[in-house]
Amino acid sequence: MSYGVLREGRGRRLPEVLNEEEFAKIVSVTKNKRHLLAFKLGFFCGLRVSEIVKLLSSDVDVGRKMLFVRQGKGHKDRYVPFPVPLGKALNGLPVGCGVRALEIAFKKASKRAGIVKDVHFHTLRHSAATFYLKRGMSLVQVQQLLGHSSISTTMIYSHISPTDVQNTMNDIFK
Repeated sequence: MSYGVLREGRGRRLPEVLNEEEFAKIVSVTKNKRHLLAFKLGFFCGLRVSEIVKLLSSDVDVGRKMLFVRQGKGHKDRYVPFPVPLGKALNGLPVGCGVRALEIAFKKASKRAGIVKDVHFHTLRHSAATFYLKRGMSLVQVQQLLGHSSISTTMIYSHISPTDVQNTMNDIFK
């Protein structure tokens, strides 16, 4: 189900997000290892496509499980943790694709996976924020992961469905 509804007072739509099952479908139909790595970096690390194409193997600190993201939005550098399962795949850096090529590859993979939502590569970043917030990461931690200066920007990415609110409400009143 899609929750692309208008945000109160601003007239803008909430971002589409992919759940784990939808992302797994996309992964399952992606045969190109470089595309697969890029998609995983978007979903698991919340990276922008422009940040992914700049990553080099020298930006991976295996010991600390961190990626050095060079010159992200606003020309800011930052460190981003990566999950253990992503570790070996990072040997494939750099991804060797341009921004537009990855955007096209993601759209095609989404269609092959049967995703009917209007998704774009940036949807992976929205999905990362939602994924981590639903698993207990604080808004401030997600803000740091995404490299946002303002918490209000992070709140836009932190899409919580009405069903999630209802489930929490039901848990409170058991």
